[in-house]
Amino acid sequence: MLDERAGRKADVAELAQCAALPYVLLQGEVYVCLITSRGTRRWVIPKGWPKPPSEPYEQAAREAIEEAGLLGVIATQPIGTYAYRKRLHFLATANCRVAVYPLLVTAQYGHWPEQAERELNWVPALSAAAMVQEETLGRLFAELPEWIAAQSLP
Repeated sequence: MLDERAGRKADVAELAQCAALPYVLLQGEVYVCLITSRGTRRWVIPKGWPKPPSEPYEQAAREAIEEAGLLGVIATQPIGTYAYRKRLHFLATANCRVAVYPLLVTAQYGHWPEQAERELNWVPALSAAAMVQEETLGRLFAELPEWIAAQSLP
């Protein structure tokens, strides 16, 4: 469908992605891993498109390996979602809804597929909230410590 006024394709539907929210606990504080996007170099978390027959959380864990070399234990249910506008190419964008799965990081590879294409930064969860453009993603960082505490309940 063409948007006559703008001379470009209009959005047909919101696209679904899945993401890992990598975290570690250091001296009682929650740290999250942010990576830069390849195109705009803004701070993001590892994410990608679902690839059936894999479950979305399994794909999110794979994205963490490919984009940041991170291994760990991934939650099978998302902590929440956030939306953003993805640039597909020069003239096209799409609305994306991202399901976010916490990933307790247990190891990091010395080398990983996208290492040369991205920067990686471990920061306290509340600091990370100020580094990302998506406000709702920042709120998920703020909610992460409470989510972690709830996981240890019987």
